Formats: sequence, structure tokens, C-alpha cells
Amino acid sequence: MRRSTPRLVGAALVIVVGVALTGCSQQGSGSAALTITPVVQIDQDGKKVESQAGGTAADPAGDGKATCDSTVTLAMAGALTGPNAALGINIENGAKLAIKQHNDANKDCQVQYKGFDTEGDPAKAPAVATQITNDENILGLLGPAFSGETKATGATFNQAGLLSLTASATNPDLTKNGWDNFFRGLANDAVQGPSVAKYLVNTAGYKKVCVVQDDSDYGVGLAEQITAGLGSAASADCAAKVKTGDKDFAATVQSIKAAAPDAIFYAGYYAEAAPLVSQLRDGGVTATFVSADGTNDPQFVTQAGSAAKGAILSCPCGPAPDAFEKAYKAEFGTGSGVYSVEGYDLTTIMLKGIDSGVTDRAGLIDFVKNYSGDGLARKYEWDSTGELKSALIWIYEVK
Repeated sequence: MRRSTPRLVGAALVIVVGVALTGCSQQGSGSAALTITPVVQIDQDGKKVESQAGGTAADPAGDGKATCDSTVTLAMAGALTGPNAALGINIENGAKLAIKQHNDANKDCQVQYKGFDTEGDPAKAPAVATQITNDENILGLLGPAFSGETKATGATFNQAGLLSLTASATNPDLTKNGWDNFFRGLANDAVQGPSVAKYLVNTAGYKKVCVVQDDSDYGVGLAEQITAGLGSAASADCAAKVKTGDKDFAATVQSIKAAAPDAIFYAGYYAEAAPLVSQLRDGGVTATFVSADGTNDPQFVTQAGSAAKGAILSCPCGPAPDAFEKAYKAEFGTGSGVYSVEGYDLTTIMLKGIDSGVTDRAGLIDFVKNYSGDGLARKYEWDSTGELKSALIWIYEVK
């Protein structure tokens, strides 16, 4: 997934309201013409709302006059290898793009970047967290990326007084731990679950839905929210649990086929979602396949191929504006993916803090705590718990 990086033409991006939007993801190499395409933004009642991408987005280049110490560093932590690495790489590339645009414009403030691979594994993430906190040059962290690893490392980052600004960890309980350094840059699953559930029932008209969940903190939390939101439409007859790493879903497919639902909702990541939907289609199950941000990645389409067609995928992530997509492709030789835009936006906020004169970890936490401004995806402003004051959900379809 790592590619050569040709030089960008022009460092700054200025995105305004009304700019044309492209999809959050691009097609996979083995998926013919299938792409993950944005359909509609919805509120917590599952109803269509106008896109709230914000006004003029913050520009990582700033005014070009910033000064800072040459050792100032921003870090990212997430899965950069392993079965769900694409999600982490999407975020990392968004961060790298923002830092490059900043550094190209500010010769007297060359912010350094360090990426830390957790493999998305809660058992491995704590050792990585120690490496990060022990590096005194790191003023802020983009991540962790997954909910499980965030839960496993949150206390470490909090004790070290290091800003933890996640672009993708959506388990609602993460902001209930009293961590004053943790901020979530997107809607959590207590927003996503009910919003999508009501969309499925009230807008799409599904009357019987099988909810399948993996055993990750993300999957468990999302399934709880979805099941509650679906109410009587959630069928207990075909509710199922799988494990991360599973590839054989024969028993689950048989149960779902016997139940004859209108739709299947999968709470988990694309590494399992792709073989699951393939086996469902091979088993003669034609019900609509629905999943969320853990599946909303080009790798889902690549790995599932034609079986992915018609899948409905939700995400707290915003579609990539055209100018961002062009710059991203020029830099990395591929299209952006889920949370690339959020990675870019959140890194831009940290860069603005550094450019404002912040020189230590406590100062960067305070800067984010009091921040209010537009990004490419949405307006960023946090409440006292570290949740966004306003956050909505997008619905995508594989077409």
C-alpha cells in the first residue's frame, strides 16, 4: 500500500462551500467498475439532510510565516500492516499530505512526522504507546485508529499528557474514561448506530434485518447500537457472532438463508466482511448487505469483487472534495479512502496549534480543547467530554 510520492504542484488547498464531492473511496483493482459512492447524509432520525462540510476549510499551509523548533514532531498510531492496514494507511496518508503542504509553505517550521504501526491489535498497542510517549519531541498524536487499541492505550497517553486525536475510533465508551487529552474527530457509534438503523427501517423500508458482529470493541459496540435502533426489525433468529480472523462463515450463511431477511448488517471490518458477503451470495442469499465504516474501504470492494455490488455502507467520514482528491492522488499515486479526509483535517488542526506558538504537549491539548473551525469534512468543535458538538453520518453504496 505504500507508493512513491511525486511532488505536489502547489502546497495549499482552499476548499469552499459548494465544492463538488467525490466518493470517500475509489474502486478496487479487482472490482471492475464498482466504486463506493456517497448517496446521502442523514441525521439521527435517518432522514436526509444537506451536506454540512463547513465553510472555508482550514489550510495546513497557514500564512507561510510560522516558526518552530526543528525537532517538533507529530505522530500517528494505527494499523499500517495486517489484515485491516488500509484503514490506517488512509489516515496516515491524510496526515502526511497536510504536513507536506505545511512544510512546503513554512521554511522556518519543518514539522517532523513519525508513524507507529500497532497492527490494529489491542495486545500489541500498549508497547507502541510507550514508545510514543517516551519520545519527548512528539507533541501530538493522530490516533489510535481502532477502538480496541484506543481502549488499551488511553490511560498511557492520558498519564503522559499527550494529545490523542482520533480520526476513526468510534466506540462510544472511549469518551467516558475521564481522559482530558482524548478527542474524537467524528461521530461515535451511539450516533452512527441509531442513525443508520432508522435509515434502514424508515427510509429503506427493511422489516427484517440480521445483525452479525465480530468480537472487536468496535464491532460489539456498533452491533449493540444498531440492534437497539432497529427495534423489532432486528431478528433474533439470525443474529450471529463471528471472530476477527474468521474466513469460513458457512454456519452464519445457513442461519441467515433460513431466516430470509430483507437485509444483513455486519458490525466489523472489511477483512471479514468481504469473505462474508461473498459466501452469502454464493449461498444464494440476496438480501441487501449493510455495514459501516470498518468495511467502507476500497479493499472491501477489491476482496469481495462483484459480491460487493449493491452493498450499503455507512460512515461518519465525509466524502473527499475534488481538490483534496487530486492532491492526494498526485502525492500517493492512488485515491483516498475512508478517513483520509479526517486524518488531513485533524493533522491540520494540530499544525495550526504549532503555528500559533504551542511548544509543549499541554499547550496542544489546550489548543484543541478550545478550537472551533471548519475542515474539509465538517466543523470541528468539541464538548467537555472530547466529542464533537455536531456530527452526522453519510450513507454510501457500492455501484
